Amino acid sequence: MKIAVIIPSRFGSSRFEGKPLALILGKPMIQRVYEAALGAKNVTDVVVATDDQRIAEAVSGFGGRAVMTSGENRSGTDRVAEAAARMALAMDDIVINVQGDQPLLDPRCLKHVTAPFFSDGEAGMTTLAYKIVDPREITNPKDVKVTFDVRGYALYFSRSPIPFGRDAGIPFDTYKHLGVYAYTRGFLEMFRKLPEGRLEAIEKLEQLRALEYGHKIRIVVTPYDSPEVDLPEDIPRIEALMG
Repeated sequence: MKIAVIIPSRFGSSRFEGKPLALILGKPMIQRVYEAALGAKNVTDVVVATDDQRIAEAVSGFGGRAVMTSGENRSGTDRVAEAAARMALAMDDIVINVQGDQPLLDPRCLKHVTAPFFSDGEAGMTTLAYKIVDPREITNPKDVKVTFDVRGYALYFSRSPIPFGRDAGIPFDTYKHLGVYAYTRGFLEMFRKLPEGRLEAIEKLEQLRALEYGHKIRIVVTPYDSPEVDLPEDIPRIEALMG
């Protein structure tokens, strides 16, 4: 069984065009993410899935591997599914989807997100969550929150604070969703054929498509945060965290 990391990456972005090639302490962000993924001890392949020749050339320039995909993909997960097909992965191989804007990715996360596939016969899709320590992230819509049931399966993802504490004085933790997913290739093939979900369209969260069509997502809580770069002004903060 292979465990392949596929990093979806596109040049166009309404909020930060060319983000994958933005420099983080002198290296393109996509290189930072790629090199972090290479540090995982449990993966067999690391590739970048893109529809932009500039990104593909940058990846080749630092010795990485890029897979060209269609510009018509609806989401990063759909792009990952296309790349997995082009790589001819087997239906029971595991695909890890790492967002290309997480230069602080801890490679140990990748072992965490794949663990349920070896212990839970129901696992078809998993993703990471991190207990929020910065209260600003609870109310910031760019930080996606997740709630899950007693078995660790996702109940909902939202840009709003969830759960919402109606009464003061009831302590509870809030979990942030991290942009790292894992699936079997068979699950990905099923996912890419589903119509867009209504909640997916409202929240602009592709993982809601799986929940809306009745599929389970196993949540794995990790102790390693992986803050994302959403805007150019995030870069100095990320560089400061890198030391």
